[in-house]
Amino acid sequence: MSETRERIVMAAMELFWEKGYGSTSISDILKKAGANSGSLYHFFPAKQDVLTAVLDAYVNGIRPMLLDPAWEGVDDPMEKVFVLLGRYRQFLIDTDYFYGCPIGSLALEIHEPDPAVRERLVANFSAWTGAVEECLAAASARLPADTDLKALAQFVLTAMEGGVMQARTHRSLEPFDASVSQLRNYFDYLAKAAAR
Repeated sequence: MSETRERIVMAAMELFWEKGYGSTSISDILKKAGANSGSLYHFFPAKQDVLTAVLDAYVNGIRPMLLDPAWEGVDDPMEKVFVLLGRYRQFLIDTDYFYGCPIGSLALEIHEPDPAVRERLVANFSAWTGAVEECLAAASARLPADTDLKALAQFVLTAMEGGVMQARTHRSLEPFDASVSQLRNYFDYLAKAAAR
């Protein structure tokens, strides 16, 4: 990726997170990236092409930007799930409840994305749930044998996204913490069921 293209993608990533896709103009992106329109249109014929590049950057960065830092020094695969959720909790605190999952925000904003955008949104959610599913698989001895690990990973994502959305709305950690607490209770229930 050329330096200019990377600056454009990183600028758009930040702006889409701060303002939303629809409220971000091409001129906003150019100003933030310190680029001219010729450079942008050389790499991206349309604004939607910038969006697909941003979504590609997210899916390619999920491990180095999110998972690896969150899981550094954490050995227990089940605990990795809750450490990851704790990272989102900290994002809420650090941004005064402004932070939301950028993929979730884009998925909600773009009601009928074209196939290329939808495909990348799916890839991002799949990468997230796939990583959680790997943790669950590593801890499968502590879960009932018939546990649907993929569905459980999707449930974790739903708890996180819903908890973040409610925390942002209420400007309080209480809904997020309640969601994570119920999720932990469910994991404990599954562990007890497995032990029986």
